[in-house]
Amino acid sequence: MKDTQSTRQPAAQGLAPSSAPAFEPAPAKGLGARLRRWRNRKVADPAFQRWASAGLLTRGRASRDGVALFDIVAGFVNAQVLQALVELNILRDLRDAPASAAQLGAHHGIAAPRMRRLLDAGVALGLLDLSRQGYQTGRQGAAALGVPGLLDMIRHHAVFYRDMADPVALLRGDAETELARFWPYVFGAGAAGDPALAERYSALMTDSQALVAEETLRTIGFDDTRHLMDVGGGTGAFLRAAAATQPQMQLTLFDLPAVVPAATAAFAEAGLTARTVIHPGSFRDDPLPQGADTVSLVRVLYDHEDDTVLALLRSVHAALPAGGTLVVSEPMRGGKAPHRAGDVYFAFYCMAMQTGTARSPEEICQLLEKAGFAEIEQPKSRRPFVTSVITARRP
Repeated sequence: MKDTQSTRQPAAQGLAPSSAPAFEPAPAKGLGARLRRWRNRKVADPAFQRWASAGLLTRGRASRDGVALFDIVAGFVNAQVLQALVELNILRDLRDAPASAAQLGAHHGIAAPRMRRLLDAGVALGLLDLSRQGYQTGRQGAAALGVPGLLDMIRHHAVFYRDMADPVALLRGDAETELARFWPYVFGAGAAGDPALAERYSALMTDSQALVAEETLRTIGFDDTRHLMDVGGGTGAFLRAAAATQPQMQLTLFDLPAVVPAATAAFAEAGLTARTVIHPGSFRDDPLPQGADTVSLVRVLYDHEDDTVLALLRSVHAALPAGGTLVVSEPMRGGKAPHRAGDVYFAFYCMAMQTGTARSPEEICQLLEKAGFAEIEQPKSRRPFVTSVITARRP
C-alpha cells in the first residue's frame, strides 16, 4: 500500500485541530442547567441535525438556525466586501446612475469577472441593486452614505481587522495591536503632542460624533441647562449640536492643547465664539474648570480603565455645583442581556485599543455612585448601537 502520509502537504496555518486543553466544568444543578445540557447534546448530534432539517415541523427552525450560523461564519468576508466597496468608492459612484461590471472594472484596474464577483456580493448583502441597466447603489448602500463618519470608520477598520486576525492572541494580550498605535491619543496629553495625530483623531471623531450627538439629544434635552461643559470633546462637535437646541446656553470645551486650534476654528465657523470658552488641559493631570451646571462625557469613559474613569468622575463631581447634572453618552454592553453592538463589536474594539473597556450601564452606575453622584437614571435610547445615555446629579 502506498504511504500517503509521506506525500501529504503540511496543514495550512489555521487548519490544524485546536490545541486548547479540554475543559470539563462540574455539572450544574437545577432544572434549567439540565435542560440546556440535554438540548445541547441533542442539537450537537449530526443525526439529529439530519432529522431536524428534513422534518416537516422542525425544518423551518433548522433552516433559520443554519442561516444565522452561516451569517456569523461569513461575517468577516461580508465586512471585507463592504470594505472593498467603500475603498473603491463604488457606493458613491453608483448613487445616481448604474454601470456595468466591465465599466467599473476598467476604471479601477480590476478584471471584469472579478469586479462582477464584488458587485454581485454587494447585491447579495443588500448594498447594491442589479437591473437591466447595470449595478446601482441600493437602499442600505445609500443609507451608509448618509451616516456621518461611517465611511471613514469603515476605512479605518482595516487596522482593527488585522488585530482580530488572531483573536486568541488578542484575548491573551500577547502582542501589541495596531489599533493601540492608531489611537495613542487616549493615553494622555503626552501621547497627543503631535498635532497631526490630534488632527487625525479629531477629524474621525468629529465626523462620527454627529450621529452620537443626534441620538443623545433625541434621548435627553438641555432645557434646564444654563452652562454646558463637554470634557474630552475634541473639536466640539457635541457642544455645537447641543448649542443649536439652546440658543442661550453657554459652552465650555475641555480637551488637550493639541486640539485647541481646530476647535477654535470650528466654533468660529459656527458663529459660537462669543458663547464658548475653550480650556486646554488633561483631565488626568488638571482640575476641571468650574462654572458649568451640566457636564457631558461623550464617548470618553470607554477609552479608559476603571481607576482613570473614577478619578475623572470625581473631578466632574468637584467641578459641578450642588444639583448639577452629569451626562454620560457612549456605547455600552448589555450586562445581563448581552447584545451584538456592545458585547461583540465595542468590547473587542476596546480590547484591541489596549486601554479602556466597554461597560454595562450597571458598571457605569456603580462608578458614578463611588464618585458621589445620586439620582442616576438611564433614559431609553432608540438606537443603543449608536449610543446609550446615563444621567446623574451631584447631591
